[in-house]
Amino acid sequence: MPRTALAPPARSAPRRVALAAATALAVGAIAAAPAAQAQDEEPTNLVTNGDFADGTNGWWTTANLTGAVADGEWCIDVPGGTLNPWDAIVGQDNLPLVTGESYELQFTARASADVSVRALVQQPVDPWMTALEEFPSLTAEAQTFSYAFTASADWPDAQLAFQIGRNDAPWQLCLSEVALLTGAEPPVYDPDTGPRVRVNQVGYLPDGPKRATLVTESEDPLAWQLHDAEGALVAEGDSAPHGPESTSGESVHVIDFSEVTAAGEGYTLTADGETSYPFAIGTAAYGDLAVDALSFYYPQRSGIAIDDGVAPGYGREAGHVDVAPNQGDGAVTCYGGACDYTLDVTGGWYDAGDHGKYVVNGGISVAQLMSVYERTLHAPTGDPARLADGTLRLPEHGDGVPDVLDEARWEVEFLMSMQVPAGEELAGMAHHKIHDENWTGLPLMPSDDPQARFLEPPSTAATLNLAAAAAQAARLFEPYDPEFAAQALEAAETAYAAALANPEVYAVDRGAGGGPYGDNKVTDEFYWAAAELFLTTGADAYEADVLGSELHEEDVFAASGFWWGEVAQLAKLDLALVPNALPGRDDVIAEVVAGADVYLDEQDASPWDLGYGANGFDWGSNSAVLNRLVVVGAAFDLTGEARYRDGVFAGLDYILGRNALGNSYVTGYGSHFSKNQHSRWYANQLDPALPNPPVGTLSGGPNSVASTWDPVAQRWLTDCDPQGCYIDDIGSWATNELTINWNASLAQVASFAADQVSAPSAPSCQVEYLINGQWPGGFVAQVLVTNTGDAALENVTLHWAMPTGQSVVQSWSADLSQEGHLVTATEVGGGTALSAGRTFTFGFIGAKDARTAVAPSSVTCTTG
Repeated sequence: MPRTALAPPARSAPRRVALAAATALAVGAIAAAPAAQAQDEEPTNLVTNGDFADGTNGWWTTANLTGAVADGEWCIDVPGGTLNPWDAIVGQDNLPLVTGESYELQFTARASADVSVRALVQQPVDPWMTALEEFPSLTAEAQTFSYAFTASADWPDAQLAFQIGRNDAPWQLCLSEVALLTGAEPPVYDPDTGPRVRVNQVGYLPDGPKRATLVTESEDPLAWQLHDAEGALVAEGDSAPHGPESTSGESVHVIDFSEVTAAGEGYTLTADGETSYPFAIGTAAYGDLAVDALSFYYPQRSGIAIDDGVAPGYGREAGHVDVAPNQGDGAVTCYGGACDYTLDVTGGWYDAGDHGKYVVNGGISVAQLMSVYERTLHAPTGDPARLADGTLRLPEHGDGVPDVLDEARWEVEFLMSMQVPAGEELAGMAHHKIHDENWTGLPLMPSDDPQARFLEPPSTAATLNLAAAAAQAARLFEPYDPEFAAQALEAAETAYAAALANPEVYAVDRGAGGGPYGDNKVTDEFYWAAAELFLTTGADAYEADVLGSELHEEDVFAASGFWWGEVAQLAKLDLALVPNALPGRDDVIAEVVAGADVYLDEQDASPWDLGYGANGFDWGSNSAVLNRLVVVGAAFDLTGEARYRDGVFAGLDYILGRNALGNSYVTGYGSHFSKNQHSRWYANQLDPALPNPPVGTLSGGPNSVASTWDPVAQRWLTDCDPQGCYIDDIGSWATNELTINWNASLAQVASFAADQVSAPSAPSCQVEYLINGQWPGGFVAQVLVTNTGDAALENVTLHWAMPTGQSVVQSWSADLSQEGHLVTATEVGGGTALSAGRTFTFGFIGAKDARTAVAPSSVTCTTG
């Protein structure tokens, strides 16, 4: 019987395990399944008339297909102008599958044009669970394809379907010798793990830690040699045996060559008869990685055409701007008629590999991007110039605003647009998400998405994400666009008040079209939003809410890292790092540093320098690894202790190739890297005309929680060790999706790393910044700079970021200029040299808002 509408089984959802059960693809057994075939029996072909000797008997097609059989080959005319793969289908029903049995799908096919099609063995009804999903690429020459799989459930009525739509021009498919055979050999996933000497394939700092992991059964130390690009021996030594390691399932040694400091490209490490992938010792790669990780967001934008001149290879039409076939985001109403208004929610970032936009994930993502910039203002090694106007690949160059803030604004404005209008029920709350009515398939460009779009109901969690992110935006944009900063603060305060009035409105998931992002514990969101509003306004009410939160006295770093469902750490990180007058702030700083110590201890105990995974690997594990490194980097900013800086770089080794799979999880970085992340438009694996994800895109990474696995993971990753539960396949959303929050983690850590390698050598300056008096609306400050070295310092210049709510009015004994947040002091001491052991002093009068004036977190000194 012809089918005219088969819903796609493909989905896209970067969700945590506890929140993903409703959409997991674990399948229960179905009664009355046929008995398993004996192992010594001949294979049975479950397909009827697979050689087309009886014409097309047993087969069906969608109504838009015509064709004829000749010489055992069925040639089918496929119309052009279809948007989705399932708009044209050839199939056969009632194929019985038995749990634990293995099958082999075989067929021969050719096409009049080079096309990619979708071959499925699936359930014939919603939710279209799949036992096999493959994307064979067809050419004019007939090819024979063979795919093995093991059934995970009893399906007496499975369906074989060839989805052949999604092409602009008409073409012809010719199919022959189709078989689904029982008794197949179970498929075995044998990934290419490369050399057994696993290294950071990108590079090590000259003055940083340099360790590698050797996979070997040897119980004794083994000799290692480090060679340069010309093959010359640079260093040698013996490995340190570690033995069996649980996350990798391997027996390993550690190789430490930290003593080598000579910069260069093309180094290799040899041990136990294996030679590593090449790597660099140097600093250049981390500056590039920081730019690429942040430039990921521009091609991820919704509501704007992507300029190929800005993002070469990624130009495309604007998505969801009310141009057919899009139904658009310009006037979106609530699903099921739940509201009588529409919102213009054009803009923002597509959340992941799908076309949905989610406030709870957008909130943490944009907050982490803004924290990339805010760190450069207040950290001793921060470099605001590295993020200045013109530094990233985005179109807003020339507006005088730091590029990372321009990118963040694209998402903040979207979050603000999701707010329920005044006068409506739940006014001031934020809608949880906006996405398609049903899941779309792969590949599908944003501008080609034909689905209806709907707002999902408001939630307290989404509302507090809006409050926190908009409050942070308000203080960072105030020097560049006071009007937008005021709008953001109004939205934040309105949202916070609405959340207080509606503290238990939880996300509703209808199970289609978008990920759930459910979160029924919002004490952490309340704490985070209050902290950001306090840092931006200094208001007593927000200070009271911060101090009164049950989380303020709790060690939120003890259990795990932060993610979109646990954001209390974000509050404490900003309270520790951003200048403020919170009572007991020193205790918050101590808690951050103690949390970093916990993560470092776990990392130091691992032969991979991996501070994660002792209890298995969760969805988005790479982001969890990186978010822990964010905390470790914060401890360096707060203490200046080199072990925290070194811990960040050692932790990055795992992400960039020093892992059980020998794979760099960042596209374009290393010799062997992820490049087929789950995405509807970075879909080169399915359509050679489409690109792979942009350079600098992070893959989600290993996921050992089998209940959340996709069909690709279910097929290939059975009995994997935690680090091995990963496959670089576009169909594996559970291990290989790209998301805005995962790249935000990478952006924070890569930017920290880039700041360390670009930071100028500190001269022998010691700076003391004193606030000597203050009054409503103003304060007076004194700055003392002392030469602690043995030689005179010429042209002493000081730099700092003025804390929120403060600005320079008048100075003496130095020239002070303020641009944005940044203050520069020149002509210190009248421009004369500062002799050894001597001190220059200058002062200024500053303006301030109602809060107490505080000193900046750091003042840097340059000379020359």
